[in-house]
Amino acid sequence: MFVKIMETISIYAIPLIILIIPLYGFIKKVKVYEAFTEGAKEGFKTGVMIIPYLVAMLVAIGIFRKSGAMDLLVSAVSPITNLIGMPAEVLPMAIMRPLSGGGASGIMNDLFTTYGPDSLIGRMASIMNGSTETTFYVLAVYFGAVGIKKTRHALPAGLIADFVGLITAVFVTNLMFN
Repeated sequence: MFVKIMETISIYAIPLIILIIPLYGFIKKVKVYEAFTEGAKEGFKTGVMIIPYLVAMLVAIGIFRKSGAMDLLVSAVSPITNLIGMPAEVLPMAIMRPLSGGGASGIMNDLFTTYGPDSLIGRMASIMNGSTETTFYVLAVYFGAVGIKKTRHALPAGLIADFVGLITAVFVTNLMFN
């Protein structure tokens, strides 16, 4: 029942959003196209400004994965994750998600290919992806772009939020789909 409801919502969600946003702008008498193009210009400027930080972050993540450090970390932590109901196969996704959205998406696609998107592992990875943030990426890129050197409590707060999101994703996935 829950799966059928979610499938129905997912079919209509994006077309409704695409329809509602211009309609809302029309009702509020906002020039939607002009507002969109202004936002796109600002987005392009921001994209160019963050490229150096993005390249540095992606190189570091590539070194972390290719060196085998990811596999060692997964081996060390998997006995603990098994106790809370998280399959070891999902652990690389949980580790990569705070580092890189693209890297996490690559791992999630591998899980989809291997186990299927409707498997427990695929659903858990999807919920993790939606309930966590790319904390290190956000700090490195956006704080770097505006010149913030001291992040104060941003990193601990972001990692705590990621941890809560991961635990909640495991709990919800096991509750709803297991």
